[in-house]
Amino acid sequence: MSNKLNHSMSLAKPDALDINNKQKVALAIGVIGLFILVLALFNTNFPNKGLFLTLSLGSIISGIIIYAREAYLTKLEGIKNDGVWFKSISSRGVWGWIVGVILTTFYIVLYFFPKYLGLGVDGAENTGLISLFDPLSHLLSGRNASQWFVYGTLYTVAILAFGYKFILKYRHNRYQQLRTVSVMFFQLGFAFLIPEFMYVMNNDLPYYDLKSIWPLNYYIFDEWSVKGFLSNGNIGLALLIFGILSIFVITPILTYKYGKRWYCSWVCGCGGLAETAGDSFRQLSSKKMSAWKLERWLIHTVLVFSIVMTVAMVYTYLGYDKNDFWLTRGVFISLVIGFLTLVFAAVMFFKRQELGKDTKYGAIGYFIVITLLLVLHFTGTTENLFYIKAGTLRSVYGIYIGSIFSGVIGTGFYPILGNRSWCRFGCPMAAILGFQQRLFSKFRITTNGGQCISCGNCSNSCEMGIDVRHYAQKGENIVRSSCVGCGICSAVCPRGVLKLENDSMKGRINPTEVLLGNDVDLMELVNQK
Repeated sequence: MSNKLNHSMSLAKPDALDINNKQKVALAIGVIGLFILVLALFNTNFPNKGLFLTLSLGSIISGIIIYAREAYLTKLEGIKNDGVWFKSISSRGVWGWIVGVILTTFYIVLYFFPKYLGLGVDGAENTGLISLFDPLSHLLSGRNASQWFVYGTLYTVAILAFGYKFILKYRHNRYQQLRTVSVMFFQLGFAFLIPEFMYVMNNDLPYYDLKSIWPLNYYIFDEWSVKGFLSNGNIGLALLIFGILSIFVITPILTYKYGKRWYCSWVCGCGGLAETAGDSFRQLSSKKMSAWKLERWLIHTVLVFSIVMTVAMVYTYLGYDKNDFWLTRGVFISLVIGFLTLVFAAVMFFKRQELGKDTKYGAIGYFIVITLLLVLHFTGTTENLFYIKAGTLRSVYGIYIGSIFSGVIGTGFYPILGNRSWCRFGCPMAAILGFQQRLFSKFRITTNGGQCISCGNCSNSCEMGIDVRHYAQKGENIVRSSCVGCGICSAVCPRGVLKLENDSMKGRINPTEVLLGNDVDLMELVNQK
């Protein structure tokens, strides 16, 4: 009798955690690609950088593809839990912490110390890792690579390669395949290639990722960006108008029809990386009530901060004299306060009963924003805002939210906090879309409590920390602000309890009451569905 300790509960194959020889070869191929990048980081002089860059990226992609094909195409379709809580890398084990530290270190160097990656300053040639990417950058836009080009390339490679892995894993589910192809398309085209081609056509235009919407695209209203758009004729003006319409027209309409999933799960690059490269860590999101409370306070605090910082950023370059331009500082502040008041009044009038005690927290947030805007207006000068130097204030949002939170913590902590920690706790765009989804979206996840067997697959796979089983057991619709509509809970349910729907607003948010045959005409109830 074997005395080997094995935590697997499988009777057919207790040693289910091992990888086969083909997967080991695939890992070796991928490591070779990473090793070339490490050599470049230490300023190795490659005889042909274009060839070695192709070899590196090709090896990484090939390794992932071979590993994924061997992992999923040798098994029957369907989701299996394959020991994710017993693998070191996916259960906050030693390998998980090692990967987390490496990713976090890379992001810190990328954002704050690019010279260590080889970025040339003051016209100097690139060296190190960044110089390895010069041939690709010259091919696409005719300029030397920057740390952001390196980041964008690796980001795109990760989404494409791990996206293929994701498609194989969920090949039994058409919805998962379509949305994965969507995020791969938007990342490759809109976030990576189109901005490079736009630079070739007009290098005076500010960088613009067409799918990045304020407040994620926090720099679109900065002075240099606005002047860059306005100085480039009709195309620049069109891009600026498109950015504004995306915020106030396109986003609300699409969220009303499809929920926040249209962006967070089908378009967003952050969500795309989380769903593909971060899929192995989705089970690490905390389902505790304390985590939910922290999420609600933290993400809405970031949203308040984003609104105030954006208003302050625009405020810094507006004038006082209406003869210079009609949009003076006083008019701008008045318009912002008026718009926020209109939104707040509409919510209180139409949705107060539905929101319940959340209206109190909404009122607190509204008055905090209004107070800060009034303080900004009556204490601001040409040099200082909130008694802080204007230039320093404008950089705060980009550094602490755009860099540290979304990059260093949001991605670097995948193996520790789960793959959607940025989306869940820090993304102001997710907060706005969640607010719209909660109030007036037709999207919901319907449940059939009578078929739920309480297996917990849905809750385990929810990357946003929602205890889906809690809703399923009671047969309640899931309409949570944080839900990104990824649909994995539905894909992993063995009983078909969960279904993603876009239906009428009637009965969207209501607990399912226990009904007795004597209390209601059941046929009439069925016909109403």
